[in-house]
Formats: sequence, structure tokens, C-alpha cells
Amino acid sequence: MPRDRLSPALARRVALAAQGLGRPTAAPGSTTVGTRQLTGLVDRLGLLQIDSVNVFERSHHLPVFARLGQYDRDALDRLVFAPRGRFVEYWAHEAAILPVATWPLMRWRMRDHDGRWRADEGSWLSTKPEMARWLLDEIREKGPLPASLVEHDANLFPSPTRTGPWWGWGDVKRGLEALFRVGSLVSAGRRRFERVYALPDQVLPDAVLGVEVDRAEAHRQLVAHAARASGVATASDLADYWRLKAVDVVPALRELHDAGVVRPVTVDGWASPAWLHTEARLPRRLDADALLSPFDPVVWHRPRAERLFGFRYRIEIYTPQAKRVHGYYVLPVLQDDQLVARVDLKSDRQAGVLRVQASWHERDLPVDVERLAALLGRAAAWQGLDEVEVVPRGDLADELGPAVTASGSGSIAGSVAGSLAGSGSGAVPD
Repeated sequence: MPRDRLSPALARRVALAAQGLGRPTAAPGSTTVGTRQLTGLVDRLGLLQIDSVNVFERSHHLPVFARLGQYDRDALDRLVFAPRGRFVEYWAHEAAILPVATWPLMRWRMRDHDGRWRADEGSWLSTKPEMARWLLDEIREKGPLPASLVEHDANLFPSPTRTGPWWGWGDVKRGLEALFRVGSLVSAGRRRFERVYALPDQVLPDAVLGVEVDRAEAHRQLVAHAARASGVATASDLADYWRLKAVDVVPALRELHDAGVVRPVTVDGWASPAWLHTEARLPRRLDADALLSPFDPVVWHRPRAERLFGFRYRIEIYTPQAKRVHGYYVLPVLQDDQLVARVDLKSDRQAGVLRVQASWHERDLPVDVERLAALLGRAAAWQGLDEVEVVPRGDLADELGPAVTASGSGSIAGSVAGSLAGSGSGAVPD
């Protein structure tokens, strides 16, 4: 039945269901998650944000675990980083993996970068045209290359005007990234997580290279995908999904409304009007247990996370340790349709331990610590770790430590940590 008004709880469930949360997940040891499920999830989300931080797990792996459960991380990397595969990288939300078919929808952004930088006399493209030609010729001649190999080659050839390397070490990476942003280069997978650069015609199919999408149509398609993946959202939420500007999103929404793709709704407590995708599910209940990456679409737009869940989230990776409130790599804990806790996780791969370096209640919401302990056990198993250790930091640790031990996932240290929680211990080193 059509609804013109949603309660905050229903809005949360709509948003989470649109993101593929609340479905059964694969248990440890399961082999049910294969290429079809992985491809379907990336297509559903539209993109996976990339980040180099690996203290618990790389960011592009975490949304998949949250939605599908146990899966082979190497299988995902083989799928999304294949040199001529179904996926490619570009600056979409931030640096992200996206389907190759989406690449033409980003060409307006590439043209914007190119025009803006060439109009700036101090930009890299304006000041280094000779180097740009050399980089393109190098990859044209030798095929796809990571920055480290291009840098090696650049140091082999002395400048005709001075002794020493042709360009400095950082110049090559900056040049490759500038050419990548304007679309002169594309990604050809990764080697040991280092991006490989290629000319578009070296890796992209002709069917993609030949597609021209004008700016307005590209925005219409991007906003439509954001609306489907968000379920219910404000215009600013939809703009943030692909980092679009309001001047482009507003007319796209108007066209999508006229086409019956979205319709306006009111969400109680939201100051801004909302848009509901017409195919969005409106679940009466949602059963979910998930650890969310700081770069998960559910929480990556902090104003939306605060509006949906009352969850104020600030990543503290770059905050000095003494000034951190919750920890270094803090993941929101989803139970059903609420973010009920935060845990600071670290995979100690050498010791075989998943360390919960801090654990915190979220406001006055109840936390099912047995469910959280079981989830941490599954996360440890997925990481190939043998134990979960709860460190005595945070106002949830005194409950979580014994629950982890009782679940069979905890070490003796975890049990001791749980009994010591609240004793005033200082911050745990990263």
C-alpha cells in the first residue's frame, strides 16, 4: 500500500533492507557465497569504497561480510581486481570499486576535472605536459603498470637539462593519479593492493568505450541507483552517495518522480523532505547482526547516520591517541534496526587473536551481548583467527568479556579483561 508518511523505525528498516541487510548470512565454513552472490551484492550497492587501513580488515571486504557472512576474501579480490573484469576503480563516493558499466556515467566528472585543472596555470596538468606525455607513452608501450614500476623506469632516464632522475619519486604517482582522475588512465586491477594503471583501450571493452552519456542522463541514472540502494533518503543523502552537486540532483529527482521511480514522503522527525524508491521493501521487522565498516554506505554519510539512528560517528584514525574517545578503528554494531554499540577491532594475525580494543554502549539502547559475542566469533573465524580477546576499555567490556568467554570464542585474556573492565585502565596502543 502506498505510504506518504514513515515512522523513524520504518525508515530505518527500509534503508537497511535496501542495503541488503537483514537477510540470512553464511556461517563459518560455508561455501555458499560464490561469484554470483558477490557480483550481485556489488551491483546492488553500486560501489565498494576502498581504503588502505588494514588494522582489522580492508574496507571493501567489510560490507560484503556484513551482508553475506562468511566468504572468501581472495575470491572477492580476484573478482573486483581482475585486469579486464567486470569491475573498475574510480573516484565515485571516494576511491571505489564499481561495475565497468558505470564508468561511462563518470565521464562528466572526468571532463570537469580536466577542464578545471587545465584552466589552473599551477595545476599538475598545466605545469607537467611533458611528463604527462611520457607517462602515457610508457604505459602504451609496456602495458598496464603500477606506480612503483613506472617510478623505477623514470629514474633510469636522466633529464636532458640536469643530472639525476628525470622526475622525483612523488611526481610519478601524482601524475598517474591526475591522469586517472581525468580518464586518460584507468585501473587494471591491483597487485599487493597497489593500483595498476592502464590506457582505457587496454582494459575496457569497446562496448563501454563507445558509450557517451550526457551529464543530465548520467546524473539521472546515478541518482536512480542511489535511491534504490538507499530505500528512503533526502536529496542530500542521494547526492552524497556519488558525491554529486545539488544543482544536478534536483532536476534528476524531478525527472525520476515524473517517471514513477521515486515519490516524496515524510519521515517523522526529519527536517528535510524524503524520497522513497517505489520498489523499496517496507519490512515490518528486520533481523540483523552486523559489524559496519566506517566506509559502509549505511554510515558513510554521517548526517544520514545521525538522522536514521541517532548515531553520531566520527572516525578517529587520524586523531592522536590521547584524544580519541572510542578508539582507532571503531565499527558500529547493528542489531536488528538499531546501531546499539561500537567496537574498536584489531586483527592480531601473528597471535591469531581478534582483539576488541574497546567496546561501548550506544546511548541507552540495550545490547544483546550474547549475539555480539557470537558475531565477533564469526568475524574471527572469517579472519582465520582462533580467539577473541576483549580488552578492558569501554563501558560495554564488563558485559562483553564474559559473553565472549561463554561463547567459546574467548581466550583466558578475554575473560580476565572482562572481569577488569571499568577498572580505569588507560588507552590501549594501536
